[in-house]
Amino acid sequence: MNNIKPIPHDTAGESECEHALKHLYEYLDSEMTPEDEQRMRAHVAHCSPCLAELSVEDLVKQLVRRSCSERAPETLRVRIHEQLTVMTVVE
Repeated sequence: MNNIKPIPHDTAGESECEHALKHLYEYLDSEMTPEDEQRMRAHVAHCSPCLAELSVEDLVKQLVRRSCSERAPETLRVRIHEQLTVMTVVE
């Protein structure tokens, strides 16, 4: 686990939905404590708009993951690495 810290629950004027949507990607990326994940699951279980947003964002992440699974040809990777190396040395 990557040094995951609990999400502050002082919403400072945010609605429960605004707070949930603000932390949606942390949930999708499994970057929440188990307690915060449970709070998110409980919220979307009774909130259709947040569940819909969660579903859409999850679908987008899946599509990007599937679309980005190709590996660049080795010759292109070498050329890019060489250019980045030259740029680093110049700076």
